[in-house]
Amino acid sequence: MKKVIIFLTFSFSLLTISAQELAVLKYKGGGDWYSNPTALPNLIKFCNENIKTKIETTPQTVEVNSVEIFQYPFLHMTGHGNVFFSDDDAENLRNYLLSGGFLHIDDNYGMEPFITEELKKVFPDKELIELPTNHDIFNSAFNFPNGLPKIHEHDGKRPQAFGVFYEDRLVLLFTYESDLGDGWEDESVHNDPPEVREKALKMGANIIKYAFEN
Repeated sequence: MKKVIIFLTFSFSLLTISAQELAVLKYKGGGDWYSNPTALPNLIKFCNENIKTKIETTPQTVEVNSVEIFQYPFLHMTGHGNVFFSDDDAENLRNYLLSGGFLHIDDNYGMEPFITEELKKVFPDKELIELPTNHDIFNSAFNFPNGLPKIHEHDGKRPQAFGVFYEDRLVLLFTYESDLGDGWEDESVHNDPPEVREKALKMGANIIKYAFEN
C-alpha cells in the first residue's frame, strides 16, 4: 500500500504542472454533496474569462476514498447536512492534501458541525484556523480588504474563512456563513442581484488562483 501511495503522489505532482481540472467531492453520511450543480461550472467559466485560467469546463465527481482524487489539483465540497469520513476516507484525503492537493469546503448552511468533527479524523493534530483579512487568498486576483464576503444571510453571523496549514501551505479552506456556492449558481436559482453574484464569483476566482499558484 505504501508503494501505491508514493506512486500516486508523484503522479499527482506531475499532473498539477499541466492539468487545470476541478472535481466535486462526493462523501458519505447522507449530506447533499451534489447541491449547487450549476455553481462550479459557472465559476470555471468566470475564471477562464477573467483570470486567464484554462480549466476544463465540466467538473468531475470523485469519491473521498478513490485514487482518482490525485488527478485533480483542486477539490470542491459542499452541502447542508451530515458528513462522514471512514478511516480509509480520512487517510486518502490526508495523503492527497499533504502531496499538494487543495480542498475548498463551502458550507451551504448546516454543514459546519459535521465537517468540523470529521476533519479531526483527517488531521487529528491540527485545528481550523481563521484566516486574517490580509491573507493572500483575499487579494490573489481581486481585492477583498474585509475578508470573506457575505453572499446569503442565514443566522446573522459574520462570514468566516478557516484554514488548515501544512508546512506553512494552506491545504484546506472552509468558508462558513458566506454561501459562496449559492452566489456561483445560475441567476435564476436564487435571484441574486448581479453585484452579489459578481462578488461571489470574484472570491471564488481568488480561491482558484491561490490554490493553483501555491
